[in-house]
Amino acid sequence: MFNSKKQEPTIMKKPIALDKADIKAFLGPGSRFEGKMSFDEMVRLDGIFSGEIKSSDTLIVGDSAEIDGSIRVGSLILSGSFKGEIKASTSVELRAPARVEGSIETPILKIDEKVIFNGEIKMSEVVKETTVKVSNPEEKKSSK
Repeated sequence: MFNSKKQEPTIMKKPIALDKADIKAFLGPGSRFEGKMSFDEMVRLDGIFSGEIKSSDTLIVGDSAEIDGSIRVGSLILSGSFKGEIKASTSVELRAPARVEGSIETPILKIDEKVIFNGEIKMSEVVKETTVKVSNPEEKKSSK
């Protein structure tokens, strides 16, 4: 009665799987990209990429993807082909049929059966925020 706005009919949308709803960008099969990519939310790659990828969030690399370069992300889920250097601050998960040639640095690593990995692994500790008190070295010298 007091509301002059018309109510629009609600359209039922087909439900989307949660993992697909969280993906904000997608490089599909058959596509090629060369250069630098940075993002703040979850991204999925299924095409061919050559270059540098940086993010604090999750990168999903699909079965058909081929990546050559460096990846620095929060977490990585890789099922495709990769050659280069991976640094993940949270975790790396290699899922079959992944093929990896290069180095991986991460605090948590999961490798499925039938994954091919040739390279170097460095398990780093999970980074925690801490406050460190640093004393002045000059003060120690003058007290002698």
